[in-house]
Amino acid sequence: MPRLKGLLAARPVRHIANPDRIPSAVLIPVYWREGEFYVAFIQRTDRVSTHKGQISFPGGSRDPEDKTLADTALRECAEEIGVAPESVELLGELDDFPTHVSDYIISPFVGVIPWPYPFKTDAWETEEIIEVPVAALLDDHCRSEAPETVDGANITTYFYTYKGRTVWGATARILHQFLELWQQAQRAG
Repeated sequence: MPRLKGLLAARPVRHIANPDRIPSAVLIPVYWREGEFYVAFIQRTDRVSTHKGQISFPGGSRDPEDKTLADTALRECAEEIGVAPESVELLGELDDFPTHVSDYIISPFVGVIPWPYPFKTDAWETEEIIEVPVAALLDDHCRSEAPETVDGANITTYFYTYKGRTVWGATARILHQFLELWQQAQRAG
């Protein structure tokens, strides 16, 4: 993890400033379990106001009491899966990602959590926690992509499928950048 932390610290983060969009943040929780690294996702319930039933990282909108967007990511992770902020070692931040339908700007943060961890889901927001080995996400059979035009720009849309579950949209774009940086950190060592 020191290589990934160093890589994240050394790279410039692309921030998006747009007062018409809602600032939000997510935490990419990473942990060592049974001899390999895992990432935790959540499946959102059908009761939440946006992104119903989608697979995402723990996160949400910035509240007025959040001093930083990192505080937002940690608070939301605590609310949605019960990970105490003091249990998270923040490694760094990825680029901001806009959502194309719900007008959010998402600031993703990478954090290491201890394992085993007594996750506790919030039944209103979180249907379940989905734990996926990083190695599975890096497997070529897991990822597919397609071209898409959004706001007049041509972009690549990513899909990550593991055990019948598909991560797509902004979460997949965030995951794609995380995995690229993960591989760079592995090659650097």
